[in-house]
Parts: sequence; structure tokens; C-alpha cells
Amino acid sequence: MTTVRRSDATRAAILEAARERFASDGYERATIRAIARDAGIDPSMVMRYYGNKEGLFAAASDIEIGLPELGALPARHIGAVLVTHFLERWERDEVLTAMLRVGVTNEAGAARMQEVFAQQLGPVARGVCPDPEDAPRRAALVASQILGMALARYVLRLPPAIAMSAEEVVAWLGPTVQRYLTAEAP
Repeated sequence: MTTVRRSDATRAAILEAARERFASDGYERATIRAIARDAGIDPSMVMRYYGNKEGLFAAASDIEIGLPELGALPARHIGAVLVTHFLERWERDEVLTAMLRVGVTNEAGAARMQEVFAQQLGPVARGVCPDPEDAPRRAALVASQILGMALARYVLRLPPAIAMSAEEVVAWLGPTVQRYLTAEAP
């Protein structure tokens, strides 16, 4: 029992240190040694649990977006609900900001972000768009809005993007996301 608990605590410490280090240093500059030092363990433990830097990054970037259930929601509210959900996630989850930073500077980070959005946003788009065959394109358009605002607000920290209240962001982006998901294709 104690071994399992100690193992879980060690893994959690490694992942927390890795997320912080990837966020602050980026993928390329983050090192196994620095992550191990931050976690207060020997670097060999990181390798034992995650194999290599790529494995550690994959585990540290395992993100559950936790999209809300949209089935019973009136279609006209989907855009606002999704934008609200993403804003709330960005506000409370530094992992998403770290992933965005790494995603724009590193191939492995970009691939991980692509996976997360395809696996989690793709099904939402398929479930609500008029033509499920068009869902990947619509999900990409939604991602462009969500990730674009996140980049402006949380990474680049553009003053006008930061100054907007969550309600203003939802009012601006919600209709666009709504259109991307539910309007007939042009």
C-alpha cells in the first residue's frame, strides 16, 4: 500500500514540475534534470516512470477539456456555452496555457494540441453541425477562435484582450462559434 501511494505521489510531483517547467521554459529548453530537481527527486525516477522527455511531455499534456453536454441545450446557445466553458478553463488551468505556449513553438506540442482538439472538440462538432462530414472543418474553425483568443489573452497578454470581461468575450466570440458549428456551409 505505501509503495503504491509513494509511487502515485512521485508521479504527481513529476507531472506538476513538468507542467510548470514546460510552461516556463518551453519544450526545447525544459530538461529532465531540471524537472527532477523541481520535483525533489532523482532524474532516473523521471525516466523510470515516463521513459523519455517525449513520454513525460505526453503525460504532462494529457488534458481533459471537459466539454459540457450539449445534447439538451437549444442549438442557439451552443456557441456561448462553449466560449464560456473555454474561458473558465483558461482562467483556472495553467496547463492549457502551457500547452498553448509549447504548441506554437514545438512540433510535439502542436501535435498534442491537435490530438486534444480532434478527440474532444471533433465529436461536439459532429453532434451539432448540419453535415457531420463537415465536422472536422467546423471544429478547426471553432479552435481558431478559441485558441486565437487564448493566445491573445493568456500568452501574448494583449491589453485589449485582457481588458474585456468574460461576458464581452462571450458576446463577441459566441455568435461566431455558433455560426461555425450550426450554420449552413457557405
